[in-house]
Amino acid sequence: MTSTGESPSTFAVMAESAEAAHPCADLPIESRVEALLMVADRPMSEGRIAELLGIIDAAPAPRRRRKAAAAEGAEGAQPEAAPEPVEETPQQKRAAAQVRDAIAALNARYESDGRTFRIESVAGGRQVMTLPQYAPIVQRVKGVREQGRLTQAALETLAIIAYRQPILRADLEAIRGVACGEVLRSLMERRYVKIVGRADEVGRPMLYGTTTEFLKQFGIGKIDELPNAKDLR
Repeated sequence: MTSTGESPSTFAVMAESAEAAHPCADLPIESRVEALLMVADRPMSEGRIAELLGIIDAAPAPRRRRKAAAAEGAEGAQPEAAPEPVEETPQQKRAAAQVRDAIAALNARYESDGRTFRIESVAGGRQVMTLPQYAPIVQRVKGVREQGRLTQAALETLAIIAYRQPILRADLEAIRGVACGEVLRSLMERRYVKIVGRADEVGRPMLYGTTTEFLKQFGIGKIDELPNAKDLR
């Protein structure tokens, strides 16, 4: 039976559906991974890359347990609790391995060709970043602004939070020996620091910790990768 042309054939509909689910499936996976990371404005996890490529179905959004009450005061509302970790399925593990292999192949190609960038692990995801030796050129293009730099007080406060988190504001001020309200607020405005919970003591004071934005800005894959204090001496 021939198609009249008035409506798409079943085969055409199936082909269009397959293309939507697996975009550019006829192209090498390395090229597709590269295209995604080149336009991403933030680190992307291997699982998310696999989802966008259509290698696996999109995972349902994790359910979050909301806090019963919000924190009051200038420091902002109490955040939601972190989602409970979900164990990866065998299919998700295979997909993540495919993405890792593609990234390894891309980095090997970049190094072989002498490219100025590579794909790095940052803030729990992957992102294309220029090599450190090109930082002066990148800074000129981006027009580094003096007001964008962290003060010494902010750097000290951020370092204490990073190494001692979760930490109370009182403990933070005891270590620094000065009030940290303004500095803490500025770090939260930059999204380097956030409220991560409340201490189980009188008054239920807030606990502070670093964010994924902190990891991203300082080029750290995860908080465990911070250098040991003794290595900094």
